[in-house]
Amino acid sequence: MGGSLYDERPWLARYAEGQPADIEPAHASALAMFGATARRAPDAVAIHYFDAALTHSELDELSGAFGAALVGRGVARGDRVALYLQNVPEFVIAVLAAWRVGAIAVPVNPMLKEREVRTLLDDCEPVALVTLESLWEQVAREAVAGTSVRTVVTTREVRELARAHAGQAPPDPGLGPDDVALLTYTSGTTGPPKGAMNTHGNVVFSSQTYRDWVGVGGDDVILGVAPLFHITGLVAHIGLMLLTGAPLVLSHRFDAAVALELVERHRVTFTTGAITVFIALMDAPEAGERDTATLRTIVSGGAPIAPATVEAFEARFGTYIHNIYGLTETTSPSHCVPIGTRAPVDPASGALSVGVPVYGTVVRVIDEEGRELPPGEVGELVTSGPQVVPGYWGRPEESERAIPGGALHTGDVGFMDPDGWFYVVDRKKDQINAAGYKVWPREVEDVLYGHPAVREAAVVGVPDAYRGETVKAFVSLRPGERVDADELIAFCRERMAAYKYPRLVEFVDELPRTASGKVLRRVLRDR
Repeated sequence: MGGSLYDERPWLARYAEGQPADIEPAHASALAMFGATARRAPDAVAIHYFDAALTHSELDELSGAFGAALVGRGVARGDRVALYLQNVPEFVIAVLAAWRVGAIAVPVNPMLKEREVRTLLDDCEPVALVTLESLWEQVAREAVAGTSVRTVVTTREVRELARAHAGQAPPDPGLGPDDVALLTYTSGTTGPPKGAMNTHGNVVFSSQTYRDWVGVGGDDVILGVAPLFHITGLVAHIGLMLLTGAPLVLSHRFDAAVALELVERHRVTFTTGAITVFIALMDAPEAGERDTATLRTIVSGGAPIAPATVEAFEARFGTYIHNIYGLTETTSPSHCVPIGTRAPVDPASGALSVGVPVYGTVVRVIDEEGRELPPGEVGELVTSGPQVVPGYWGRPEESERAIPGGALHTGDVGFMDPDGWFYVVDRKKDQINAAGYKVWPREVEDVLYGHPAVREAAVVGVPDAYRGETVKAFVSLRPGERVDADELIAFCRERMAAYKYPRLVEFVDELPRTASGKVLRRVLRDR
């Protein structure tokens, strides 16, 4: 496809002043990235956890000692080490320890239940599992029975083993960019989860992208609100801390009141998370009581963002939320709004732009036949760049289908405007066909978010005897607000074509979501 419009990267004109078109990785591996930081700033705080703190040298010693303990228990280069943990310091210690052995860390969502955990263990066959005491008792003890797991270490035992092996560390495994650092499982919104093989090269590149694009340095403070098992938490929290030396503030799991208190206490300057996090911060009673003036830069991805939500957050806190977009398979960001720039809103659909492709990344929009589409035309986004994974664990056919020649077919539908801004319209599989008319749920949701009573909205197609499918909205309301279904339907009818507005509205307390904040529309459809 040489010489195409997309190869010319028209979006480079949108980059912030002084930003390069491409960046060169400074380290061969994520482990080497951390090693450089530990030597440069040994006494700086790496992790704040409630009233405790770990410096980079302490993190270096603990991870080395725990790595030696893993070797003693038979963990070897290329083995998988599963991490079934909340946002705790032991997560970071265990990731580094796995890398020090030359092993692959496999983060597991702590919300998964026994059957779901076993599915992942059966898929990647880890030899070791690191888990919370509570998760071991409630879920993992049964989940590991009969699997490949030979060694289980609880969070308390991580520190005990590190003490028992104090001063020890495995020899340098000599990891390179092509070695797999992480197996991150896709959220399974479209089928069984698959283990994306995020290489050390992917992780280093994406960590540098956050550092250089967002402008995070050692003097910044990162609030860890994204789950660490998720690719955003792994890169924008852990990777960014390991690379820059900026302290990472953790708090077990997200709580809006706690997060606001931590922003004030640690003078947090940067965070990233799903838009649900920022909605929760706005709705928290403590929002007006805490000093959040240091919170300079926010990026948000993982789920669509309504322009009205960005405006409301900025009015509340004075900080603009920069949209970001990527997938598990792109090791976090493929697109981001340049910092200091406001994302445009598509006048036709009301969608907020997800920004422009980041350094060294080419994104094409193609039709069903694989032909490139001109600006303004909607098709599938196909991403090529240094952050794209080489494939899925143990699934060569699936890898070749989804990532032929290293180009990731995202399954997301969108377009590029004439200025190089990208817009994600929806997932291919979520399109609604109402009496022959195509409706993208996202557009209806963005209109619903414009109603002052609406906190969250999700739209799906449901069977309809007359239209084949009709549009149904699931809505949760802001605290203290009241509105009925007819009023919301009328609100949408005034603002969109007759075939698009929802005919049915169901009120719910919460929308079902993945841990990264994506709405599970299939769960709503199954209702």
